[in-house]
Formats: sequence, C-alpha cells, structure tokens
Amino acid sequence: MTAWLHIVGVGEGALPPLPPADTIIAPQRILDRLAAGGAARRLVWQAPLAAMLEQVMALRGTPTLILATGDPLWFGIGATLAARLPVAELDIRPHLSAFQLAASRLGWPLQHVATLSLHGRPPELVHPHVAPGARLLALTSDRATAPYVARLLTERGYGASRLTVLETLGGPDERILTAEARGFAAPIGDFYVLAVDCVAEPGAPLLAAVPGLPDDAFLSDGQLTKREVRAATLARLAPYPGALLWDVGAGCGSVAIEWMRAARDATAIAFERESERLQMIAVNAARLGVPTLRIENGDAPQSLAGMPAPDAVFLGGAVADEPLFEACWQALRPGGRFVANAVTLDGEAALFRRAARLGGDLVRLDVATLDSLGGQRALRPRRTVTQWAATKP
Repeated sequence: MTAWLHIVGVGEGALPPLPPADTIIAPQRILDRLAAGGAARRLVWQAPLAAMLEQVMALRGTPTLILATGDPLWFGIGATLAARLPVAELDIRPHLSAFQLAASRLGWPLQHVATLSLHGRPPELVHPHVAPGARLLALTSDRATAPYVARLLTERGYGASRLTVLETLGGPDERILTAEARGFAAPIGDFYVLAVDCVAEPGAPLLAAVPGLPDDAFLSDGQLTKREVRAATLARLAPYPGALLWDVGAGCGSVAIEWMRAARDATAIAFERESERLQMIAVNAARLGVPTLRIENGDAPQSLAGMPAPDAVFLGGAVADEPLFEACWQALRPGGRFVANAVTLDGEAALFRRAARLGGDLVRLDVATLDSLGGQRALRPRRTVTQWAATKP
C-alpha cells in the first residue's frame, strides 16, 4: 500500500521541501507561512482533537499533507494517527523536536530529563516527576501554563525551583526567560516550552513513584489502605505501562492513584459509592499528579457493567461479597492479576475458599508502629490483613 498521509514536522525557520498533496492541513499560523498559489486545498487544523481526526479520516486514500510542529511522534499528531492507521499508509518526516531544541539551549542531557505534554492536559501531571534535582521539559497550552505550574511547585515546597520559558525556539523571535517558581510573574506569550529545574526546600515532602506514599499524602476519612499494606498490594498488582486497574471499593483512591504513578500510561478506574469519598478521590488524584483517573459512582457489581476489561483488579471492600467477586473475576483479562485484602473473619474465610478453588497466594500481613505505653516506648500492632493474590488463567 502506498502512503497517502504525509505528516511533516516543521520548525520556526524555513519550511522543508514538501511532498505533493491534494489537501494540506495545518494550524493557521503554519498555513500563513506557505507560499501563495499551488493547487492543493488548504484546511485549518480543527479543534478539538476528535474533530481533527474526523477531518483527516474523511480524506483517507487521497494525497494529504499534515504540517505539525517539531517531531510528530513525540506528543504529536503523528502518535495519535499512528495508533489508528497502518504504518504503510503513513509517511512521517520529523523535524527537531521542541524538547531537543530546549535541551540544547539549556545544556541538559535529554536522557536525564523527564519530558511531558501539558498541551490541552491538566498541569497537575507534573507532580509525579517533581523530586529534588529533577529536570522537566513540558509542552504547554498557553501563557497560563507556566504560572499554574509555578503555583503547584510552590505548594509542594519547591518554590525555589527555576522555571525557564523558551519561546518560539529556532525562530527569529526566540526568547528565553528564567525565574523562580515562587512569585513567578514573567511576561510570556502563548508558544513556548517550559523547563523546570526542581529545587526542594527544607521539609518538602518526598513523594516518590515507588508505591508506598505516606498515609498523610492522601485526604481520607480513614478508609485507606495503609502505607505498608498498600506497598505490598501494589507489588502484587504489578503495574506496567498502559495497563488498566479496577480499584473496586476505592475509598480515597490510594491504590488506583499509586498504580497510575508507578508505570507510564497506566490507567485506572476507581469504583466508589460514597459521595464524600468520590470528592476525596478527585482531590487526591489531582494533588498526586494523576488527574485523569476515572472515577465511577454507583453500587458494584452493577457499576462495573460495560467498563473496559481490566488487566488487574484490587478488591479492598466487600471482600466476602460473592456476586461482586465473580463479576470482577469474570471481567479480568486472562493473565491478569487479582488482589483482595480482608480484615474480617468473613472476608478471610472467603479468601481461603477462593484460594482453594482458584489457587494463588495467601499472605498474612502484620504491621506494628511505634507508640507509647505508660511512659515507655512500644510497638502497637495494626489490624491484621489477609491478602489473596492470584493470576487468572
């Protein structure tokens, strides 16, 4: 099959040689740079993205040229279309990416830099990447992105971090501005890459991507899988890139949130029926950098119907409910992991029955924390947790 869709990356300088096409699609600012004349029809890149995809697919099979900024496969339209079309239909020609240009200006080795897109996405996505000494490069939506990120950093105890705004890289109007996150008020335009050099202030919480965040990192009414048990639970669930978790009876959402933080592009659905907890899940997801966590309200198992099949399931509530368990187990993909934690005798008995029938591992988790007793130090046991973990054949 001959490629009909040409996706060409461009920079701020002169346009590269362009392949012939019947239709050219690009943002207006790029169309304005094309020479006058030519037989090709020119269309402005539509928004939102769904409209753009519909616009392109309507031209399938006819010579079509898309002009995009930088590398179309690095958080670009090329990545989106490559997921929808056979590679034989595509001709992708990258330009230097905005990340490469920014790193070259700053002297930052890209292999040591986190790259992300905040273009049309919540700025809270920076949170999982914020750590002492970390460096980030982010695509942005407009002039509001940088001050928003600055506020998030300041609230995290990273107000001394250095933010660099790199505008119209590679063009005649290129401009680079640097300021501290705290009180950030640099005059900026709408087209720039944001660089963040993270500096932690004394007392700034360290929220690592490794599962087991402190319990006080979550807003909770007490319905929370505690830190040590949560870390053991995530280890059994085994997050991996692009995998989907069902967190059934999510409470404050801690397991789903840590699942998404632990692996690139991992997703999760938090099922919870209590309205106050739904709000807690949303707040925690935003604060901890996974604002795209899907939250579903309703009584399970009814609320599970029609949802995409999970790669892993965590059952943290109503463990003894057999119809709920069966609905989750049947929905789980073959090879998927199922983890359930019980703290009651009824729940424990249900886990023993399932282990006898389906196999898997049973583990008893006992944790004790430092406390005081009559002026002496003592270790006070927490409630024992019985954990069943199994892989679906």
